[in-house]
Amino acid sequence: MFLRGRPITMYVPSGLGPLRAELPPERLQLDWVYGYRGRDSRSNLHVLGSGELVYFIACVVVLLQLPARRQRHYLRHSDCVRCLAVHPDRLRVATGQAAGVDKDGKPLQPIVYIWDSATLQTLQQIGLGSFERGVGSLAFSTADQGAFLCVVDDSNEHMMSVWDCARGTKQAEVKSTNESVLTVEFNPRDSSSIVSSGKSHVFFWSWSGGALTKKHGIFGKYKKPKFIQCFIFDAAGALLTGDSEGNILTWTRTPGKGGKEMYQIGQQTRAHEGSVFALCRRRDGTVLSGGGKDRRVLSWSPTLELLHEVELPESFGAVRTIAEGPGEELLVGTTRNALLRGTLGSGFTPIVQGHTDEVWGLATHPNCCRFLTCGHDRQLCLWDGREHALAWSLALEDTGLCADFHPGGHVVAVGLLSGRWLVLDTGTRQLLAGGSDGNEQLSVVRFSPDGTFLAIGSHDNFIYIYSVAEGGRKFSRFGRCTGHSSFITHLDWSKDGRFIMSNSGDYEILYWDVAGGCKLLRNRFESRDREWASYTCVLGFHVFGVWPDGSDGTDINSLCRSHHERVVAVADDFCKVHLFQYPCARPKVGTGHGGLWVAGGGPDHKLLGSGGSHTPNLRAPNPLSVLGSPTPQFRGMGGGVRPQFRGVLPSLIGGGGCWGGDHVTPQSRVAPPSQAPSHVYGGHGSHVTNVRFTHDDGHLVSLGGKDTSVFQWRVLPGDSA
Repeated sequence: MFLRGRPITMYVPSGLGPLRAELPPERLQLDWVYGYRGRDSRSNLHVLGSGELVYFIACVVVLLQLPARRQRHYLRHSDCVRCLAVHPDRLRVATGQAAGVDKDGKPLQPIVYIWDSATLQTLQQIGLGSFERGVGSLAFSTADQGAFLCVVDDSNEHMMSVWDCARGTKQAEVKSTNESVLTVEFNPRDSSSIVSSGKSHVFFWSWSGGALTKKHGIFGKYKKPKFIQCFIFDAAGALLTGDSEGNILTWTRTPGKGGKEMYQIGQQTRAHEGSVFALCRRRDGTVLSGGGKDRRVLSWSPTLELLHEVELPESFGAVRTIAEGPGEELLVGTTRNALLRGTLGSGFTPIVQGHTDEVWGLATHPNCCRFLTCGHDRQLCLWDGREHALAWSLALEDTGLCADFHPGGHVVAVGLLSGRWLVLDTGTRQLLAGGSDGNEQLSVVRFSPDGTFLAIGSHDNFIYIYSVAEGGRKFSRFGRCTGHSSFITHLDWSKDGRFIMSNSGDYEILYWDVAGGCKLLRNRFESRDREWASYTCVLGFHVFGVWPDGSDGTDINSLCRSHHERVVAVADDFCKVHLFQYPCARPKVGTGHGGLWVAGGGPDHKLLGSGGSHTPNLRAPNPLSVLGSPTPQFRGMGGGVRPQFRGVLPSLIGGGGCWGGDHVTPQSRVAPPSQAPSHVYGGHGSHVTNVRFTHDDGHLVSLGGKDTSVFQWRVLPGDSA
């Protein structure tokens, strides 16, 4: 395999039968999504008529049933969901997504889907090809039972359009403003009246026929705020806005010059220190406001007299949105990606929690359905996969990039951006050990199968080995593996706990005798039949089929073989999770770059034939000596002996013109598949950074990188798929 012009040498295990590129019988089904997008979204938490909460994260719209704690998922979107509106019937939902690009760099156009929350069936798609960059805000009309949908996109002009929900046709469109638009709503009493707000503006729109005309809200003697971030209509039909100055402004419509109407401020109410991020009108006519800097939820009378207040804990962040639940219950979304439930009298408790920044580290518990995540938000989180809840979280001293459980399950090692590593007791969260072998970030930490060693892969090109005693509570430096010419990316232990296989940033595959003194095994051929306790290295004979043709080496971020060794899951750079059969060694022939060199094979060091048969006896155990003639015939590996074909094309899998034209049979010139067949699953809105199977292979966990999401997939066996 040529990655950025560098050939990757791999050896065929002895006794390997014919290789078949087939889809695995197992499949994945999204079971649970951890997290909520509150850090940069508004009005994205609603209660449906079924009692389910609806919100979004990444490309998934989540429907959460409380108290049963069941999730359903709307999965039609191809890029991150940006906004959400619920129809007046509280059954239909509209969601809009951002623009994106596919794996070939082609743009994905933003779109709005209207769908049935009971069946999860798409009823209408709105605006394909009409929106630019993304859909920023949307709202259903109310006075006419939700016949129309208003959409504002994220283009420079923030185009506002009105659509017929039943037909999916555009009724009107107009350039809104060059400033950012944060929210839009129909007047609940008049569908021809629309209000939008954002940076330093409130616009009052009149819709007639195919025309939309606007009037500016006049601030007059009042200071114009930098942002109008939210608004509602009160019980009397007046508009209340919340702004970045911490004020609630009440707007009135008055006659102006020439009989033209004007919209100006009738009352200013000081509400919060810092921004007012959310407003909500309750069923009894009272008003709720949510603050940014002060993290308070305030209750106001219809005339805006303060009735009650409660402050959220600092760990949950500021109020982002408020929704009314059954009875006195309130639901609050926060800027630290949490959903809270409670009342003004009793306070709030979390029902959904998640990371707040890019997520990279992932480890699954060896004995139960629990897993650990860490990332750039410096939070270490232990999740209970059966209860679908956060068991605990812990603040780290720096960004967490990798983690691994001790085989006993009571201890976990975490690698940090600073180069430090920590060992924690998962029960007490007590720090047991730690150290630093340099100031470069750590890419991987991995305990040996018997728990007697800890291997730490660093960006300083070294693998540090520690002896482990007392069940993971005592660590002492054992040695250092030196030989990589670039930073360590992945490593795995052999089943006997004596050897390590490692990958590096320049696509090397090296093998190490740890028990023998951390020695580099220069004859890599001898490791071709070694069995590995785990398989997370992205480069290796057993998994080379997961790589697409033309890859630059960054397309695959993580890989994990199941414990029963039948499937391998892959996290790619294009927001997808793949499920391949294992081993995934895809036989390929051809003359284009992107091919793969594979040497080695049977017990007498033959090259393995394309159908499992053997070709001429090339007995040298080192591929460089086999492929080392002064006149190279095998490009990319320093040359080689020119074998005489006897009717069978060898599976020395070539690339870059590896075979001379006079030695290639016509039937070997077939176009290879781009990669081995796999089941492909979307949902993440960013590069997928990590995947791991749970202890019993019942679930797969994947991390969404910058979308901060954590997905738990149920693995369906072949007879259930």
